[in-house]
Amino acid sequence: MADQDLKNDEYWRDKLSADEFRICRKNGTERAFTGEYYDVKLPGFYQCRCCGTELFSSETKYDSGSGWPSFYEPASDGVVAEKSDAAHGMVRTEVLCEKCDAHLGHVFPDGPAPTGLRYCINSASLSLKVADGENGELGSD
Repeated sequence: MADQDLKNDEYWRDKLSADEFRICRKNGTERAFTGEYYDVKLPGFYQCRCCGTELFSSETKYDSGSGWPSFYEPASDGVVAEKSDAAHGMVRTEVLCEKCDAHLGHVFPDGPAPTGLRYCINSASLSLKVADGENGELGSD
């Protein structure tokens, strides 16, 4: 994948399902309680569905009651970007993959300690690499 492709919608149109494209590339959302990962409790790492960047650890995932996978912090500094989103008559903070600009969801200041943040993320924007309990290696979900 060439760097110029990472932020090019035409490149992603052929790589993602119609729903994944609508959410990841066109700032869509999935309905609450319908996403693949909202209730998953497996250990591992949540990666960007588009480019594979490790975004969130299952260790920071919690049940916010919102119906979307929720995390209190990203896996490391610099993996997510934030920008103001005034769509739908409200001001929110959009969360994007820093590497490929995929729309992930939004972040809110009502999460648990230690950060007080709730990264409310669409399952369609993620893929889970499950930790293997035997040897700590990762495998595909």
